Amino acid sequence: MRIVIVTDAWLPQVNGVVRTLTTLKKELEAIGEQVEVISPADFRTVPCPSYPEIPLALFPRRRMGKLIQASHPCAVHIATEGPLGWAARSYCLAKGLPFTTAYHTRFPEYVQARFGVPLAWSNAVMRRFHAPASAVMVATQSIEDNLKGLGYQGIRRWSRGVDTTLFRPGRPAVYDLPRPVFLYVGRVAVEKNIEAFLALDLPGSKVVVGDGPQRDTLQQRYSTAHFVGAKFGDDLADHYADADVFVFPSRTDTFGLVLLEALASGVPVAAFPVPGPLDVVGQAPVGCLDEDLGRAALQALTLSRTACREHAAGFSWSACSQQFLTNLCPSQPAGDGVAS
Repeated sequence: MRIVIVTDAWLPQVNGVVRTLTTLKKELEAIGEQVEVISPADFRTVPCPSYPEIPLALFPRRRMGKLIQASHPCAVHIATEGPLGWAARSYCLAKGLPFTTAYHTRFPEYVQARFGVPLAWSNAVMRRFHAPASAVMVATQSIEDNLKGLGYQGIRRWSRGVDTTLFRPGRPAVYDLPRPVFLYVGRVAVEKNIEAFLALDLPGSKVVVGDGPQRDTLQQRYSTAHFVGAKFGDDLADHYADADVFVFPSRTDTFGLVLLEALASGVPVAAFPVPGPLDVVGQAPVGCLDEDLGRAALQALTLSRTACREHAAGFSWSACSQQFLTNLCPSQPAGDGVAS
């Protein structure tokens, strides 16, 4: 099957959406599917206001149509609600071409955190974006329940996986710091609520792995914390495995791949009881979910690292890819009807 994935989030960006889509592409191609990604790299772009690491495509509609048409897709999946997502949506609707979407990001909450835009306004825009989709893919039951309450239809489950070969216990030690080590991994941005972690009164050391627009401000404000920048591959896996607790302060993630990466590394989780942690950790004895994040972090120190690893092993990228394929709504491949 020829699959076109349209996404405003792609390499060299570093975030959960990009990791999900790059891994999905690799998994699908390994089983013989043809995957074409339409990303900001195919367009002229400008930096996103307040987040220059993210490029936004300029006036993409005409070129988007040409790219989709040239790909002769059997199925189109629109992964994000940015300029490319809206352009692909417009083209598909104009041509009567079925498409699926995914709710990767709680965009209304992000916009409210950054710019103070009321949730009702952003929710209305997002609901309009996803309404024509043949299926709206979500990662967790919590997000599905939330979207159904907002009037979304056609919701399908699309979970996530983790590379348990890369993320595993017993990797080389990297921290020469007072113990215990409390770790955060992810974008350093206001919507991630990292200050809720950094402000905690905890023993030992706090480590932040990642980069983003809030790094300089937080690094100056919390000088005792250790900001080590973005890490990748084995280096990232080493930082996970040598931590004592993974602290996840976000209240706006739809899943949180970093939760799985930490658990696969044998590291227990401390988080708020919100969508993402509730779905990944739930009632399993691999994390502590509490509105008192400091209490959760201290209690997580007592949890079994072996149990964390075993819990993460239940999430596979292979199953994730099969779910994605099942959710797709193919158009007519015979005669390449999309190109008409």
